[in-house]
Order: sequence, then C-alpha cells, then structure tokens
Amino acid sequence: MTTHTTKTRPDRGLRLVPVLLALTTVSGLIDAVSYLGLGHVFTANMTGNVVVLGFAAAGAPGFSVPHTLTSLVAFMIGATVGGRIALSLGRGARRTWVRRTLAAEALLLAASTVVAFAAPDDTATVYTLIAVTAFAMGLRNATVRKLGVADLTTTVLTMTLTGLAADGPGTRRARRTAAVAAMITGAALGARLVVHHDLGVPLLVSTVVVGVLAVVASGRE
Repeated sequence: MTTHTTKTRPDRGLRLVPVLLALTTVSGLIDAVSYLGLGHVFTANMTGNVVVLGFAAAGAPGFSVPHTLTSLVAFMIGATVGGRIALSLGRGARRTWVRRTLAAEALLLAASTVVAFAAPDDTATVYTLIAVTAFAMGLRNATVRKLGVADLTTTVLTMTLTGLAADGPGTRRARRTAAVAAMITGAALGARLVVHHDLGVPLLVSTVVVGVLAVVASGRE
C-alpha cells in the first residue's frame, strides 16, 4: 500500500528580507504621517518618541504630551498583543504566523485610512490615527523581534548605521544599506504625500503595501 504524505511548504512566497525592507519603507510613510500631520509625534519610531516626550514635558513649542503618551501607550499595548500572538502562532508554520500578523496590520492601517478620509478635520481623528497606527506598529515590532532577522527591525536604524560604520565590509552590508535607503524612501514619499495631498493618501499606500505582503510573505529569511 502506497502512503501519500502532504508536506507543508512554509518557504513558499516572498522571503522575509525583502518583506522586512518593504515594511521599513512603510515605517517611513507612517512616521511622515504622524510627525508632519499629527502634531510632531512618532507612531513607528519609539526612540524618537521618548525624546519628543521629553521636549513636550519641557514645554517646547509644537510638541504635545497627550499626543506622545497616546502613541507610547498604544504601541506598548500593540507590542503586548503581538507577543501573545507570537507565543500562540509561533509554534506552527512561520509563514502562517507572519501572514496573519501582517493581515492584522493591514486591517488596522485600513481603518486609519477610512478615518483620515472621513473626518480629516475632526479633533478626535488625530488621537484615533495616533492610537491605531501606533498599535499596529507595536504589533509588528513584537513580531519582527521574535523573527530575529538581523539588522531589519523595520522601525529604527541606530544599530544598523552603527553596523555599517563599525563592522566594515561584510555579508550584511547590502542589507543594512538597503534598510537605510528604504526608510529614507518611505519618509520622503510620505512627506510629499502629506504636504501635497492629505493624511489618507499615504495611509492608503501603506495599507496596500502591507496587504500585499500579507498575501505573499514566506517564513524563510
């Protein structure tokens, strides 16, 4: 009797390195939206946000303690949820875990897009966009941290730049350079869209990119 076994293919799809580079570009878009359009607050880069909180607490003009605290708290909640998801789904196929988490991020960004288009001038919109995008970035950061792909955190570049300068030529030099370029590209595109259009457009672009990645991402580096 012949026994047929079906093997799962967690490696099928787009590798994680290009996926994470694309997410780094999205981070640039998101921080362009939050910093330029939501009152000088970051919702992807929490290192910058901690510094901004210090500026705001000192009374520096143009910065808001409530805005920054909203972002930090929402990010931490998102990271907590992301950690729980990693514990639950991380035991199975990595591709499934990655795709489901990216799908959740895409849905959160889609909700932000709808709010930005529907009520662009509403005071509540600012807090909604800060909270939802920060939650989405916390969810993603927890996932990326568990994946452990070197030099690709998708939201901060300090250690990536340090590696470029301190380590010299090496196997990850191209990856590190690409991460920096991806962040700059996202920030530049996001800034242009915010300045010349409105907040909904860069959020829509981010939603589409993450939505596509949720369909095509694999579980291998």
